[in-house]
Amino acid sequence: MSVQMVMVPLRGAVEEHMVDRRTGRSWTVNVEPFELAATVVTRGLWDEVQGVTGAPAFANLPKTEVSWREAILFCNALSVMDGLAPVYEVSEHEAPAPTQWRPHSEPEADEWMVTWDHGADGYRLPTDAEWQVACRAGTTGARYGELDDVAWYENNSGGNVHPVQMKSPNPWGLFDMLGDVWEWCWDLYDPAVYGAYRIIRGGGWSDPEWSCRAGVRRKTDPIASFDDLGFRVARGAVSFPAVRPI
Repeated sequence: MSVQMVMVPLRGAVEEHMVDRRTGRSWTVNVEPFELAATVVTRGLWDEVQGVTGAPAFANLPKTEVSWREAILFCNALSVMDGLAPVYEVSEHEAPAPTQWRPHSEPEADEWMVTWDHGADGYRLPTDAEWQVACRAGTTGARYGELDDVAWYENNSGGNVHPVQMKSPNPWGLFDMLGDVWEWCWDLYDPAVYGAYRIIRGGGWSDPEWSCRAGVRRKTDPIASFDDLGFRVARGAVSFPAVRPI
């Protein structure tokens, strides 16, 4: 099962305006052209990479119940399967045991360390800014189309996840960037406050209309997994230094 990749942005590097509504902080990120999968990772692709036989009837459903850590390992495994150099090096170290009275201002230590080899040509998770550029696809509003046309969400999902590519894609040919399942990104949300928590994007099948917008950024524990959380893979360039406060 091949992965259909789409080159974004279409016309070269762009500067993307980012906003964290929790803190009111805003900044600009230079996003170089990269490749992003047209759909989130499906159960069929997941099973193929893992070497297991899944039910054909579920092959086109998004792979959910997958943690950020599992997504990282999958990216490496898919890279190896396709003859590419794995992007991530994973190691573990001993972390202090959390105490019952750990203050909220002190994030929990993470024993899992991931190093990103920017010279590797394999698959990876998109960055927060890359995801936003890809979702907007050159548009400037909260969404790239009418929500019912492009996304499965609280009002039309019937309380279930749906197969990929059943809604209209965005102008760059990317499906389900909004709704159906949230998507893991590479970035830490706010390590000084939330430690290892990673950013998730896009909204899911159980979310209200407000959550399914290009600018909505949320966070969750990298070892957490949910029935409305998946991921899609990326490849290609990242520009550094990438962040400029404004």
